[in-house]
Amino acid sequence: MGPKFADGVFVGEHGSWNRDPPVGYKVVFVPFRDGRPTGDAIDFVSGFHGEDGKTRGRPVGVTVDPHGALIVADDLANIIWRVTPETAAAASATPASPQ
Repeated sequence: MGPKFADGVFVGEHGSWNRDPPVGYKVVFVPFRDGRPTGDAIDFVSGFHGEDGKTRGRPVGVTVDPHGALIVADDLANIIWRVTPETAAAASATPASPQ
């Protein structure tokens, strides 16, 4: 994902069910230095909850694959997203291909 995202953690924010306005529904990056968080979370993948109020996904699990792509499990859409630097730059994610 590039040097900006080399030292830190990606976190899936599953999304609220009891908040108005809703919160979460995104993947954020928390920068670290010396094993500790150093700043605010940075929105990385969003769009799971639209401005129209519809929820399209809920990220629950996040990991990085051996090729450096971000893998996001979505338990609402029942899909695995694979986010590469190219799709992140375009602010979109593409479903992982079935293996």
